[in-house]
Amino acid sequence: MPSGITHDRITLWILPWVAGVTYGLTRNGEYTLILSGGFLFSAMMFGPDLDINSIQYKRWGVLRGIWLPYRRLLSHRSLLSHGPIIGTCVRLLYLFLIIAIVSIFLVAIAQLIFGFPWNWRNFAREQLYSVTKKHPQETIALVSGLELGAMSHIISDWLSSNYKQRLKKKQQKTKVKR
Repeated sequence: MPSGITHDRITLWILPWVAGVTYGLTRNGEYTLILSGGFLFSAMMFGPDLDINSIQYKRWGVLRGIWLPYRRLLSHRSLLSHGPIIGTCVRLLYLFLIIAIVSIFLVAIAQLIFGFPWNWRNFAREQLYSVTKKHPQETIALVSGLELGAMSHIISDWLSSNYKQRLKKKQQKTKVKR
């Protein structure tokens, strides 16, 4: 399995290709920037290795504590953390849940202090409408970028593990022949 620094290098080498192909397909700089930004964020901070004490986990700085329950609940390289599509979906749902819990708590305190009316259901409905109806292409670009970043990590892990297994088998065959 590649180290965190190796994953970073792979990400930075792939990023221009991701941006180039995206721009070539869409001819839209905004979608290219959104997808490339999602790719970079996912590969550097939001990837499958948030379930261990990794460089991705450490990059969250003082906020990395939000990932402790995630680390405790998921085993490393499980389908829920390293699975294509499902891993990104689980991380997104987990992050949205944490943001929702913290936001509700902070808004409740603000309502007690300042006494303003706020309905979280209406707010959530408006945000969901905005993401799905007003900006569907941007949402698709962002989610695609997040998944591509995770896939670059998963594929490099798989290639590295596969290479090491083949090398180990080859060395074992060499020892048996002697």
